[in-house]
Amino acid sequence: MKLGPPAVDYRRFRIAKLSSPEFRHLKLLIFWPLFGLAFLTVERFWIRDSYFPVSCALDEHIPFCEYFLIPYLFWFVFLVGIHVYALFYDIESFKKLMKFIIISYNIALFIYIIFPNCQDLRPLAFERNNAFTRFLAGFYQFDTNTNVCPSLHVVGSVAVLACAWHSRHFSTAGWRAAFTAAAALITVSTVFLKQHSVIDLLAALPVCAVAYYFAYIYKRKDVSP
Repeated sequence: MKLGPPAVDYRRFRIAKLSSPEFRHLKLLIFWPLFGLAFLTVERFWIRDSYFPVSCALDEHIPFCEYFLIPYLFWFVFLVGIHVYALFYDIESFKKLMKFIIISYNIALFIYIIFPNCQDLRPLAFERNNAFTRFLAGFYQFDTNTNVCPSLHVVGSVAVLACAWHSRHFSTAGWRAAFTAAAALITVSTVFLKQHSVIDLLAALPVCAVAYYFAYIYKRKDVSP
């Protein structure tokens, strides 16, 4: 795969040019710190008196497997990587990616606010002692078990998948299969690590469907005379 030259020469960027046609798409990146602040507020500072525990019978039949930490952490590379690619080589894909993320992440945040939820699936003790379980022991303490439904890991993975499938550089069957496999592994990793319930995964799908429709299908009608 040859990406060719970057679509935009960011060496020419100046703050004064942020509103220019060449660079105004960069304004979409402002969403990330704003969402991070909002999520941090809901997660850390707006502690509720009670959270609704989310689980189902299927969760009990899914064994804990610490080795799924690899695809779980790969999610960060997956998400950041598609942003870097689109920013440099496919501006239209970047705009649609950000529209998908802004819509889906805001819906998820709204759900966390009106429906505070949690999960109680994490093991109290690990059967094995290795680098993966030791990492998870610390990760569990850092990452709370609240605001889990719908799963942002799933929403983010679908956002990357949609962007890749609609990108001109990743449109071949091989690339589409690779991105689909990565998204699927990341998704199932969340339940094998007991970070999410199966319900969290299923709840993410309609959120993704709404975001996909407005990002990739819906076309605004021209109502001008």
